Amino acid sequence: MTRPRQPWLHECDITVDGPLTVISEPGGDLGPAGTGILFDDRRVVRTLQLRLDDVGCVPVASSAVGAVAEHWGAARHLGDPGPDPTVEVHRRRAIDGSTVTETITVQSRHAAALTTTVTLLVDGDGAELGMIKAGRGGAALPAVAAPSAGWCDERHGTSIEARPAPAEVVARPEGGLCLRWLVSVEPGSAASIVVTFSFHRRQATSFDADAGAELTDWNTEPAAGRTSDPRLAELVRVGLTDLRHLTLRDPLDPADVVAAAGTPWYLTLFGRDALWTARFMVGHSRTLVAGTLRSLARRQAGVTDAETAAEPGKILHELRRTSVASVELGLPPLYYGTVDATPLWVVLLRDGWRAGMPTDEVADLLPALDRALGWLDTAVSRSPDGLLRYVNESRHGLSNQGWKDSTDAMRCADGSIAPPPIALLEAQAYAVAAAQAAADLGDAFGRDPAGRDATGWRRWADDLAGRVRERYWVGDGADAYLAMALDARGRPVDGVGSNMGHVLGTGLLTPAESGRVVARLLRPDMLRDFGIGTLSSENPAYNPIGYHTGSVWAHDTAIAAAGMAQAGFADEAAVVAERLVRLGAASDYRLPELCGGEPVGRRPVPYPAACRPQAWAAAAAMVVLDILT
Repeated sequence: MTRPRQPWLHECDITVDGPLTVISEPGGDLGPAGTGILFDDRRVVRTLQLRLDDVGCVPVASSAVGAVAEHWGAARHLGDPGPDPTVEVHRRRAIDGSTVTETITVQSRHAAALTTTVTLLVDGDGAELGMIKAGRGGAALPAVAAPSAGWCDERHGTSIEARPAPAEVVARPEGGLCLRWLVSVEPGSAASIVVTFSFHRRQATSFDADAGAELTDWNTEPAAGRTSDPRLAELVRVGLTDLRHLTLRDPLDPADVVAAAGTPWYLTLFGRDALWTARFMVGHSRTLVAGTLRSLARRQAGVTDAETAAEPGKILHELRRTSVASVELGLPPLYYGTVDATPLWVVLLRDGWRAGMPTDEVADLLPALDRALGWLDTAVSRSPDGLLRYVNESRHGLSNQGWKDSTDAMRCADGSIAPPPIALLEAQAYAVAAAQAAADLGDAFGRDPAGRDATGWRRWADDLAGRVRERYWVGDGADAYLAMALDARGRPVDGVGSNMGHVLGTGLLTPAESGRVVARLLRPDMLRDFGIGTLSSENPAYNPIGYHTGSVWAHDTAIAAAGMAQAGFADEAAVVAERLVRLGAASDYRLPELCGGEPVGRRPVPYPAACRPQAWAAAAAMVVLDILT
């Protein structure tokens, strides 16, 4: 018996708008494992198969950006004989928050009039996202054909309308529906059918978020017009379009928007992802920055709870609509197991204020700032070595609580896995930056954040930076570099990784030390064809397609490039940013969440289960634009 596996999506076309996403085959059909229409992390439509005279179309070309997918197919069994297709089938799929509108057009270039029976087979199984990710699903739900076509699961109702009305709608014994039209097309003409799927919520969850695209404030074309490089311009267009449709309204205040992490696996609020996405967009979107800060502050932890990893002042790791116990980990819907979201929140508040966030809006968040800094100060002071560490006190939380959160991410130079709990390098850098941000905000607002004045917070940052610079450097001379972390015993996790790129521009290093980090990241074992690798190719554990052990992540590379620019290494930053332009041009200008660390020919190797689009990858296009223009 074949063991179920997580579906691979690298050959799928994916569109998204808020809580709704569609994953299809290149031809537009739904049906194979992993495809479907998902609403609120549940598959409301499993099967959508188009047939002309009971024969499928041959996919030829497709495109998916933001909320729109287009598919160009050929009905090779119809039309004139010969090699040229004379009957085309065009499918345009547009998503709008809680509806999917599919326009099917039969275009005939056949020499004679054409008559064909168009059939759609549709069903839904109501499978939860965890089941889908685990390679499982459910049976088709019973459907009704009249008076309105559709079906229901525990949480959602699905209804189907069509123009023109089908000649026949039949409820299938195995579940789902069969819709049929008799279509006639004259030579050189076309006939279209418009089918609309509408979804409504029947049962509330902890995060019933609606689409936020209408509230976003960035203008795509002026941004794309800043560059004369057509590749970069298109990268910006696609990135900003995808990001717009990844935004969600905060159910606690629908006037605020926040970026969902990515679709389909993370189409919800993740603290770290949302914060980095907003940081990439500082200077380009006030609504996203302010909405992210407020949405996370509303859910700031107020108690200590080992089950959810909550501690007073902490910013959440993720907020799911339901428990994801059916996936690899039994995490609760609201989970705080992240070491870096809290300092990143503090830094974003300072960045947003500098970028022009209204003073009264910043002032409203100062109590949350105090709580976040209180958590940070407590976490460092209680650590035996004065570093920002994390401990997984539940039996089912994340063992690694930085952005490289897979269990095999933290590698020593000999390839072995470092024992947790870990004191991550980048978490220390974020903490230093957060303390400096606290000092800046304290000066600006005439107050002592978390009871410490600006001078005290700058001293706090300097003290932590000194401890890091004393303990994290490994190697000698030109070969010296920063370890990824210190392990549970305080030993350097001395594998060469991309973590050191996150330290640049944070104020932790001296200019000379920054130069050493930049030089190390630009060596061939780290700088690859399409970005900076997560792990050196010289490490025994290197795997070019490993999630955090050799792959290239767009946001990780963008963070390093931005840090280089901020630290004064503009030429080196441009070299790294150009790799992301190259990656975008080879990926239909939709920067992938991650790709393989080695190419095939001139093309990146997709990470088969990656999200597309992913918010911080989409927003990385703006980092590249800022560096190269």
